[in-house]
Order: sequence, then structure tokens, then C-alpha cells
Amino acid sequence: MEVDEHNRSDFEKEEEEEDDSVSDLLRDRFRLSAISIAESEAKRSGMEISPPIVACIADLAFKYIGQLAKDLELFAHHAGRKSVTMTDVIVSAHRNQHLAASLRSYSDELKAKEPQSDRKRKKVPRKEDKGIDRMVNIPDL
Repeated sequence: MEVDEHNRSDFEKEEEEEDDSVSDLLRDRFRLSAISIAESEAKRSGMEISPPIVACIADLAFKYIGQLAKDLELFAHHAGRKSVTMTDVIVSAHRNQHLAASLRSYSDELKAKEPQSDRKRKKVPRKEDKGIDRMVNIPDL
């Protein structure tokens, strides 16, 4: 299905351009961070790394993160949720056993540090609440 440029509103065009500029900004910041990390790791290891290689790795990592974000969104949607959970992140790493184990360990550490009173509790329905539709509160991120 082709989008006819003449039928799109100016608002839609501006919104798409804004989304593109935000995406470009994120990509550039990610790339700079990846370059900085690669350079500091190379320096720490006493190695040199070629700038074109660092740029290629940064671009590949950015594409991978974009695909990972889509996968996480699909996992949450499949589970009937609007937000991604730590479980979704762990499931996304299922092909890399070492990474999945590290994520599980990190998740357990976070849960252990969380105060008991702050942990979410499932509501037990009371008899008088049976007629009320089930409501779910999902905080905005």
C-alpha cells in the first residue's frame, strides 16, 4: 500500500520529520557512546582500533538494539501488557545462555534490594468487587 504524498496532511509530514530527527539524535548519541566505550576498552587493553571498524560496530549495535526493542514490545503485547518487564528481557536472551543467566542474576539482585513494602501485591478480589470490571494500572514510563 503506497502512501500518496499529496493526501498526507502537513501535520503528518511534520510529525514524521520530528520522529526522524529524534531517531537521528538517538542514533548519533548511541554511536558516540559506542565509540567512547570502544576507545576506552582498546586503551585499557593496550590495543588500537580503527575508526571505521568502531563506526561499523556502533551501527550494527544500534540496529540490533532497534530489533531488540521491537521484540520486547511484541513479547509484552503477546502477554497482554503495555509495558516491558524484566522477564521479557530475560526471554529475549534465550539464545545466549550466559547472558540469560547474568540477566536472571541481576534481576534477582534487584528484587532482593527492593524493600518488601514497595513490592507490588496482587489484589485479592473481595466479594462485593465481583461485579466491577478488572482494572489494571500501568504506569507511564
